[in-house]
Amino acid sequence: MGRIEKSIIIKASPEKVWEMLAVDRWSEWMEEYKSSKYTSEVNTPEDKYRVGVSAHIIEKDEFLGKPVEFDLEITESLENEKIIAHSKGKMIMTLTYILKSVEEGSELAFVWDYETPWGILGKFLDRLFGEKHVEKHTEKSLEKLKSILEKK
Repeated sequence: MGRIEKSIIIKASPEKVWEMLAVDRWSEWMEEYKSSKYTSEVNTPEDKYRVGVSAHIIEKDEFLGKPVEFDLEITESLENEKIIAHSKGKMIMTLTYILKSVEEGSELAFVWDYETPWGILGKFLDRLFGEKHVEKHTEKSLEKLKSILEKK
């Protein structure tokens, strides 16, 4: 199982950062996400963070040269503090966002746990190419989020 951990300080309140952690906002700041649509009922802004809410994600994939699609479900949510989503289907992963109030604004920690396909070969390819690629995109995405929130 692979794991990527990154954190960033953002000069914005946890409440402002939290707004951008809604799944339908990911494509605004996550480099690899093309689109995301809720597949469960979302009637209020609060529903976007509710445990059990699901979404269909379309992600760009530079390695395969075609979009990758998967479904996510929110499995844990603590307003303005933590949200965890698990994927369903072919892509097996857990995305965790942890928010803490700090003197400068907010610290956002991101943890991505994932399983690579193709057994030992997949683990080898991930170590060789995938891990660095994902780390680079994660850092760029967090910097983009920081830039968006600090302009507001």
